[in-house]
Amino acid sequence: MEDCLIEDQTTFYSKAEHYWKEVPPTVDGMLGGYGSISNIDINGSKKFLQKFLGEGQGKTGTGCALDCGAGIGRITKRLLLPLFRTVDLVDVTQEFLDKARSYLGDEAKRVENYFCCGLQDFQPQPERYDVIWIQWVIGHLTDDHLVEFLRRCRSGLRPNGLIVVKDNVAFEGVIPDDVDSSVCRDLNVLHRLVARAGLNIICEEQQQNFPEEIYQVHTLALR
Repeated sequence: MEDCLIEDQTTFYSKAEHYWKEVPPTVDGMLGGYGSISNIDINGSKKFLQKFLGEGQGKTGTGCALDCGAGIGRITKRLLLPLFRTVDLVDVTQEFLDKARSYLGDEAKRVENYFCCGLQDFQPQPERYDVIWIQWVIGHLTDDHLVEFLRRCRSGLRPNGLIVVKDNVAFEGVIPDDVDSSVCRDLNVLHRLVARAGLNIICEEQQQNFPEEIYQVHTLALR
């Protein structure tokens, strides 16, 4: 749907890469100046994710997680490393991944891979991940690339694995952001893209207690 808003796909991606290269490698930088919401965000994500983790039939394992659009590793440090034995990070900005090694501290030894790659080109290893966490980054992918990426993620899941998408949602339609070269989709558009990828939404929640002036944020569990 937003592809009609993107005249030049190459420029769409290169502008975003340039934008992020100018962003400081800090929590505040990762959150666009809203570093103060990090605790609320992590606590909401943990409550959402823990519903699915554990042992027994249908439960999602805690072996390995993938942090997509990981930045300096804010989510890896606060959410994924406390819950999973190992974590991989993927981000398009090498400086952020370099910073992650020090930001994660001693726990960095449980990070097995730092992949510097745009998600439109990233290929998860088949059947490697219990959870693939994709937060505040799908707006940097075109519709077709998002569908293809989600399909590749599905192949990267272990049995009972889970893809989690947490992102801004527009009230209606698709809203382009020329500053960071991204789009914000409404829920209907996102649901259609998830269905195109052959995935089912098994749980969906709105993040509570975020500032009123920012977009609503929804979390979707897919498999």
